[in-house]
Amino acid sequence: MKPDVDRIARSMVQLHGGHDAADHHHAPGPDVPGSWRKAPDFASNPDRAAAVHESTRQDRERYLTAGLAAVDCRHCHVTVQVKKLGPAHTSVQWSTEATQRCVYFAEIRESGGDPARARSCPRLTDSIRHAVAEGCLEEYSNAPAPGDG
Repeated sequence: MKPDVDRIARSMVQLHGGHDAADHHHAPGPDVPGSWRKAPDFASNPDRAAAVHESTRQDRERYLTAGLAAVDCRHCHVTVQVKKLGPAHTSVQWSTEATQRCVYFAEIRESGGDPARARSCPRLTDSIRHAVAEGCLEEYSNAPAPGDG
């Protein structure tokens, strides 16, 4: 069943009210009149700007790559990045190349389907289980949790 987007939008406006640019109270940025930014750029304080840049880099690494391990599919030999957060939760980062080379996803495409709609590749799921059983992948990642944790 396809949602009626217009009906949903009208109900949201009724619930929350309409808004326009005047409803947003952000301080204009110094570079562009009438623009706004969420955080200062610290242009006048290069040390602070460098510290913020480094902190942002560390946060990005923590959120996107910390605890990921390369796992090869035992069926089609694509490599993906995997982090196990427990027995019922596995984070898998597919590259474009891996998505294109995956035999299971190719079968879906050949039958006219969209592999983006598939929950996962069952052959890769088996390979991940095997990697955990062989000790190549931690069942519970010891990587720091995202955020301040």
